[in-house]
Amino acid sequence: METSLKNMIKGDRVIWTILLLLSMLSMLIVYSATGALAFRQADGNTFYFLVRQMVFLGLGFGLILIMVNVIPVKFYSIISRVVVIASILLLALAIGMKITGLAGDSTGRTLNLGFLSFQPAEVAKLGLIMFTAKMLGIEQNSREGLKNAFWKVLVFTVIICAMIAYSNVSTAMLLFATIMTMMFIGRVPLRYLLLLAVAGIGLIAVIYLYGDRMGKISLRFPTAQARLERFVKGDPAEEKGITQADYAKLAIYEGGIVGKGPGNSDVANYMAAAYNDFIYAIIIEEYGLIIGGAGVLMLYLIFFFRGVTIVRRANRTFPAFLVTGLTLLLTFQAMINMGVSAGVIPVTGQPLPWVSMGGTSLLFTSVAFGCILSVSYQNQKDKKVEAPAVQVIVPDEDQEMK
Repeated sequence: METSLKNMIKGDRVIWTILLLLSMLSMLIVYSATGALAFRQADGNTFYFLVRQMVFLGLGFGLILIMVNVIPVKFYSIISRVVVIASILLLALAIGMKITGLAGDSTGRTLNLGFLSFQPAEVAKLGLIMFTAKMLGIEQNSREGLKNAFWKVLVFTVIICAMIAYSNVSTAMLLFATIMTMMFIGRVPLRYLLLLAVAGIGLIAVIYLYGDRMGKISLRFPTAQARLERFVKGDPAEEKGITQADYAKLAIYEGGIVGKGPGNSDVANYMAAAYNDFIYAIIIEEYGLIIGGAGVLMLYLIFFFRGVTIVRRANRTFPAFLVTGLTLLLTFQAMINMGVSAGVIPVTGQPLPWVSMGGTSLLFTSVAFGCILSVSYQNQKDKKVEAPAVQVIVPDEDQEMK
């Protein structure tokens, strides 16, 4: 059993190790950060959310193993267009349910189908990155082709990001930045990307100045404006008193260099998102700046550089761009989460990949890791095929005698 499981763990072993370390950290910190939540929602059962997180982490690892061992990388290229179109339909359905009131008190981020509840934006992120990787890979041979790829990708990017922004501005911006970076790496003419960058900066400026008047366009624009104002001015835009960001700074201050020790967080009892958006602050409070802060940051940086290595070893364009996009997405998201906890960027509501408590969102993250490890394993197989066989020539005995 142990040998068969070892044989199934294919691809970059460093990334597998990072996932294992992040999983152990996730279970420890989710158990610690959900104590107060458990008393409110789980009848005081403090193990409820720990068991839940362990189940989803186990499902995530299982999904990655299936992807690496069963599904070929070219399959993601084949289904990319279908996934993009399906994600647009799912986003439209979620928005429609919110507008008609069928979503109840939901913000419109989650689509509840009764038997399954998930965020369509997670599907859109994966689908759009796959589609962009396919377009950039196909059109690499000519400048005119890259222009065509740019316009095709831009149409889907604008549609998807606009629909995501209706209920989640930060995720829309994260995805837009990821696609922009992919196209820059894919050698799309720089003048096109500069125009998009200017448009993006202009949109942020409009939200900052007029976000409170744009509630009909996006439910989250007024909230985004309030967060930007608080970050720029240092004063609450809508409410007075201590906010989640203030508690995060307090947690980092309380943790200091060495931390309070596992399970000894006090600030987590006062934070509504201690197990999700601000989990990095609780990690530092318990494990300190050196082990908790710098250690977690180093794991994500190592993952980023392993992703770069996988891209450089790929001998096909689609896998290379696929890993590029997914690595950028996960790394950007991790840096945003850590930056929010440290107070260096405005509050965005992005979870820490593979560490924050999650359900279906964690499974979609596992799909991203599964794609990266699948490409890594394909690189290893291609290297074995390309390696020339060593021909051993045994000299004839008569020739040796001569």
